[in-house]
Amino acid sequence: MKKIIKYILLAILLASSIFSLYYLTKMNILHDDVLRNIYIFVIFMFLITLIVFLTNKRVLKIIFTVISVILIILYSTICIYANNTINYINNITTIKYELVKYTVVTLKDSNISDIKDLNNKKIGFIKEDKYIKKVSSTLNSKIKYETIKNDEIGTLMGNLYENNIDAFVVNEAYMTILEESENEFLNNYKEVYSFDIKVDNKDLSTNTNSLTDPFIIYISGTDSRYGINSVARSDVNIVMVVNPKVNKILLISIPRDYYVQLHDTYGLKDKLTHAGVYGINKSVTTIEDLLSININNYIKVSFDTVINLVDVIDGIDIYSDTTFNAYAEGTKHLCSYIEGTQHVNGECALRFARERKTYLTGDRHRGQNQQEVITAVINKLTNPKYLIRYNSILESTKDTIETNLSYDQITSFAKHELSNMKKWSVESISLDGTGAMLPTYSMGSNLNLYVMIPDENTINIAKQKINEYLNY
Repeated sequence: MKKIIKYILLAILLASSIFSLYYLTKMNILHDDVLRNIYIFVIFMFLITLIVFLTNKRVLKIIFTVISVILIILYSTICIYANNTINYINNITTIKYELVKYTVVTLKDSNISDIKDLNNKKIGFIKEDKYIKKVSSTLNSKIKYETIKNDEIGTLMGNLYENNIDAFVVNEAYMTILEESENEFLNNYKEVYSFDIKVDNKDLSTNTNSLTDPFIIYISGTDSRYGINSVARSDVNIVMVVNPKVNKILLISIPRDYYVQLHDTYGLKDKLTHAGVYGINKSVTTIEDLLSININNYIKVSFDTVINLVDVIDGIDIYSDTTFNAYAEGTKHLCSYIEGTQHVNGECALRFARERKTYLTGDRHRGQNQQEVITAVINKLTNPKYLIRYNSILESTKDTIETNLSYDQITSFAKHELSNMKKWSVESISLDGTGAMLPTYSMGSNLNLYVMIPDENTINIAKQKINEYLNY
């Protein structure tokens, strides 16, 4: 019986050795020299264990058992960590489509309570909606109705109030825009049906050698309520210029309310945050137009990422230059901030990063707070004690991040950094402007929203900085 157990133990050790080497190789993050040394170690330890296994001495049998158990635990742990890393990177880089959620809206005092109640009724649409055919096809499978096309969301709301239509269907992201401007409407409407439209997400990434050539990444922080692959406003907009030749990074924060011409649109300008309503590519191309640059890749992050990640690492220490209180997003949890350094949990870290009404400079100060939170998270993650929470960290963010960086781009860059371990120099700047109340492309000419008129001087400074970092 003992001999059978020994053979089983040896078989498990062999299998765990092979699988650990397989996953480490497949992960492709370790430098070739490191990986070769690991191969030598694993093979050497197996041969030593095999020699001990073949002996008949009691003491050596005990040693064999102890060594085998330790190595099996070690290799199994390696398998778990490496496999989780592979799955995580594959998960955040596999982007084939975006989901656009649509909502059928009617007045709260209407007797319409279900999509079937709209059979043979009038339903309004925004005629410039590029997914109107897919939306109509979905509704046609449910009911028969008369289509009424309108120029903009304001006209839809007006026609609904005046009973010219019985309901209208609109991209759910528009409803989040209305929350900041049309409280009266929000108090008088109800949703009777919602559905998703799946649309192809064209890959606009451009290949570059991230180990030697400078590249630009757009970081988008979205307020999506329906998952990272759903379109939503982009409330954090950061352009990151990376020059691996000199280990320098330039971060450019662009205010969410920046009044810009959305790419491939004419007439009214819009808030930059609204570009996200039309998909991540609209945000990318709009910023490219604004700064006259070519963005190589993007990273899209849900605000849930901040909450989950900060909580997994036991909170972060942030510095606030103002004392204020604010409720965490969508909760009754009061976050209190004092002037100075304090420890905050995930919800309060996010609230701090999104706060703007407390400050005279509004969106400008919010950009500073976002940088403070990012820096605090990096400082915490570089603490070796959190390596043991590696799997928890991956698990907490796996469904809240996506990127059009490829698996090979991420792993080759990580491999390069692990091999060199050079310190990066980070510089941060922000675009600026002046506040105004103006109509926007998304909401139409009948409704004025708060926007920030760009300061061309800060844009020119940013362009010069970008050029410097790309040409070091």
